[in-house]
Amino acid sequence: MSKPLVAVVGRSNVGKSTFFNRICGRRISIVKDTPGVTRDRIYADAEWCGKHFTLVDTGGIETDDIDFLTEIRRQAEVAIDLADVIVFMVDGKAGLLASDREVASLLRSAKKPVVLAVNKLDNNETDNLYDFYELALGEPFPISCEQALGLGDLLDEIVRDLPDGDEDGDVGLKIAFVGKPNVGKSSLVNRLLGFERVIVSDVAGTTRDAIDTPLTYNGMDYMLIDTAGMRRKRGIEDESVERYGVLRAMAAIARADVVMIVFDASQEISEQDVRIAGMVHDEGKPSVIVMNKWDLVEKDTHTVNRYRERLAEQLSFMSYFRAEYVSAVSGQRVERLLSIAEEVYGKASARITTGVLNDVIGDAVRTTEPPTHSGRRLKVLYGTQASANPPTFVIFVNDETLVHFSYKRYLENCLRRAFDFSGTPIRLKFVGKKEETK
Repeated sequence: MSKPLVAVVGRSNVGKSTFFNRICGRRISIVKDTPGVTRDRIYADAEWCGKHFTLVDTGGIETDDIDFLTEIRRQAEVAIDLADVIVFMVDGKAGLLASDREVASLLRSAKKPVVLAVNKLDNNETDNLYDFYELALGEPFPISCEQALGLGDLLDEIVRDLPDGDEDGDVGLKIAFVGKPNVGKSSLVNRLLGFERVIVSDVAGTTRDAIDTPLTYNGMDYMLIDTAGMRRKRGIEDESVERYGVLRAMAAIARADVVMIVFDASQEISEQDVRIAGMVHDEGKPSVIVMNKWDLVEKDTHTVNRYRERLAEQLSFMSYFRAEYVSAVSGQRVERLLSIAEEVYGKASARITTGVLNDVIGDAVRTTEPPTHSGRRLKVLYGTQASANPPTFVIFVNDETLVHFSYKRYLENCLRRAFDFSGTPIRLKFVGKKEETK
């Protein structure tokens, strides 16, 4: 189940990035008193009063742009399209501006909850607040992101409007195709569908939106999600429509059950390929590395092994990866992607009984004892599986600060050897538990 998405919109320099950093608890967005510092969308998971959601920091809208009205509408429309709740942030010191009215007129027509946040009211200047009632977006919430004033009331309102769960309903397994531009995502979707559902072109960036198409195959229902190619930041013009394609692609990853990470097998693995794979890994999604354009690769008996070694080196952070070598043009092995998607989703949904899990953990500890730190030895008490998708295990220890990264990785490898988690990340959380005194 994907987390609800909260998008923060507004013109430049109203404090969106400061708000983002405050809520997410760490400095992620660049904050500077210069309009336009935030150049791309930034995602982070947040939580308030037990409600989990994904917060999106948006780039500001420049009032001196020639295409200002086009840009302002585009940003608001994307937020309306994708977000479950929209936070419209305005500058309380600057007062109500014409650009704020432009955004508000679009948001009023949306069938989405909108929360109006009036920022920079550092000294509780309530006189500046009343003008914003004119926007007809409900009660404006006075806040100061710099001084963390009023954020609790604002967050209470945001989470009150969040949906309880996934609203996609029973649409079958949702499979998103992501990757750089022109690696063949749309061609793979079309090959699976058997007809030209999405535009295919040799021009990079043809697909702008995430396109959902249902498919029934061998009695199973699927939802195929074709996404825009994700370029490096410096490859995207600041005001380009392509930024919104990237936003939709990232949202598609969040709501997908399985992600097909498409590489161009005829080219070297790039830094951007690895970065996109990292996004999927960080989101905790089961995935398949799809080496497309396999028909263009000159092969011998060792070709696949060489590619596997190259992938293992570049994707060392996701040693669990599954790779499939296909050709959208010839159709070679493309149909296998659906059965592999079912397989890796099954791995991500697996539940391990507590007894079996602790047998494996116990064997691992007896084989390799935890190291000592400052004269103290880590003691592993017991473990349990907290959740699935991705499989998440809570391991109780005497002191979680004694857990070294290398031993955590050792335990993860032991779990992977005992249980087949190929194609899916797993999460290990260590919780300190004081030993009972006799």
